[in-house]
Amino acid sequence: MIEWSEPGGPRSARWRSENGAAAPRRVVLADDTLAADTAYRLACEGTGLLWRGDFQNARHLLQALMRRADRKPAKAAAKAAQKRAAATPAEQFHLHRQAQAQRARTLGALLIPVEGDYSIALRRAPDWRAACTEAWGPATGEASVVSLRELLGIVGAHEWRKKGVEIPALGAGPHHRIHPHYGVFSPVRGEYIDLVAQAPLPSKELAFDIGTGTGVLAAVLARRGVRRVVATELAPRALACAQDNFQRLGLQGRVELLEADLFPPGRAPLVVCNPPWLPARPSSAVEQAVYDEGSRMLKGFLAGLREHLEPGGEGWLLLSDLAEHLGLRTRDELLGWIAAAGLRVLGREDMRPRHGKAQDASDALHAARAAEVTSLWRLAAA
Repeated sequence: MIEWSEPGGPRSARWRSENGAAAPRRVVLADDTLAADTAYRLACEGTGLLWRGDFQNARHLLQALMRRADRKPAKAAAKAAQKRAAATPAEQFHLHRQAQAQRARTLGALLIPVEGDYSIALRRAPDWRAACTEAWGPATGEASVVSLRELLGIVGAHEWRKKGVEIPALGAGPHHRIHPHYGVFSPVRGEYIDLVAQAPLPSKELAFDIGTGTGVLAAVLARRGVRRVVATELAPRALACAQDNFQRLGLQGRVELLEADLFPPGRAPLVVCNPPWLPARPSSAVEQAVYDEGSRMLKGFLAGLREHLEPGGEGWLLLSDLAEHLGLRTRDELLGWIAAAGLRVLGREDMRPRHGKAQDASDALHAARAAEVTSLWRLAAA
């Protein structure tokens, strides 16, 4: 619960936070008279700003807070740059994540009250009830408070879900899109999808897709002619998302979706897995597709692959080497895990990244991103 004081006495409401952040201990009422500099100072101090003014002005204030968060004084910027320059790649990564977390906390201080039916009782507030229902489930009649930044993320996810992401490997036209749900990582990076679309198939009888997420790789395999694909997933949102996409693509009869942690029962001639690429702790549900503390999923896939491969079968591991360039994992460690699992490397297909950050010299992790390679490792029993 989040608590604050009104002229009529103390008030409270349910606190919503996708990343599990604690409710601000101190909350003050804020409206159109609040100056941006004052708002930024309060936000940096950890004070929640519960908005009571015009909704569109709250959006303008959030933009002002973003400008202040990104505009460091020259002396502080120079000191931070010096600290990054002296740091190892791994230290630079952790400094980058710390800065991201601090920025998120500051910008998350601007709070919006949401009614029990997910309406917003502020002047010029849009009707975002459909987006909230997709993210939070049916309304229960309980009022809540959420950060404006998170609310905008919910609406953005709602629009992506309606529009979908075009996947060239699925063909062309309106029925060749993947529609990501809120809290499920969107397949906006195409390198790993193209690798699966191009690699020679060892069999077209059966394939397992481990940790299917939106279902994109299972869909690509089915479109390539694999007669039966069994896709597994554990996260409830991802399960619902994958099922929705299989239905949209008309693949219900060819792709079976199972709730499972890693492998389904049995063996297959092809087992595919695209685990999170970076061994670090995720800070929200959607980050679980990127960060995997201790490389749990990667190690689990490698350790269990041999017993789920048919004789002569292949395991396809989709993995970026970004963690290696950041000093978070070495190539020798990866090869050691492969050997320890009783596996051997049949071959490897590589692809350079095409996303914008790889060319953005201002990005804090530019050196590592510029050197990054995404690979499809073809593995077999040793």
